[in-house]
Amino acid sequence: MVRNGPTVKTARRPEVRLPELAPWAGGELEPDGDYDGVEFADLDLAGQEGLGARFMDCAVRRCALDEAGLAKARILDSVLEGVRGVGTDLSGAALRDVEVVDARLGGVQMHGAVLERVVVRGGKIDFLNLRKARLKDVVFEGCVLVEPDFGGAVLERVQFVDCVLRGVDFSGVRMADVDLREAAELGIARGVESLAGVVISPAQLFELAPALAVQLGVRVVA
Repeated sequence: MVRNGPTVKTARRPEVRLPELAPWAGGELEPDGDYDGVEFADLDLAGQEGLGARFMDCAVRRCALDEAGLAKARILDSVLEGVRGVGTDLSGAALRDVEVVDARLGGVQMHGAVLERVVVRGGKIDFLNLRKARLKDVVFEGCVLVEPDFGGAVLERVQFVDCVLRGVDFSGVRMADVDLREAAELGIARGVESLAGVVISPAQLFELAPALAVQLGVRVVA
């Protein structure tokens, strides 16, 4: 029996309080750059290289991030609002206490990334690659995720609230207190066998029953 019991631990949301920010003075991002209290607004950062850069108490608003190289970057106590782009590289990045609001992104590479106390609110992200990433206290809220790949990732206290999940890959995922009950749409393409640690609604269980039956080798004959 599926219960709405008190045993599901909810994600801890970030509490981002930005200080007074200094406008970005211009120029390109630099590998291992250190950005503290800076606002990047309405900029074209496409193709720029910020490998290993650190962003602390920063706001990135309405910027283009096509093919931006931010692998192993550290984004802390910051807000990304209205960012857009295709092929942004955030592989191995660390995001802690971050709000991502109304992003329009495609093919974002976040494999091996670490996300802690992160909210992704609104917007649409296509082909998000979170393979072997670690997510703890993460909330996806009111957003659309098309074919997100969580293969081999570790998810702890992750919530999907009023968001659309289409063609999600949960293959080899390890999960604890992952709450899918409030997802507006749930379409699992792969990884039904890895749903241990997930909480779903009775209606979702009914929808997933055919895939679960196949996974268990059960034949349903009228």
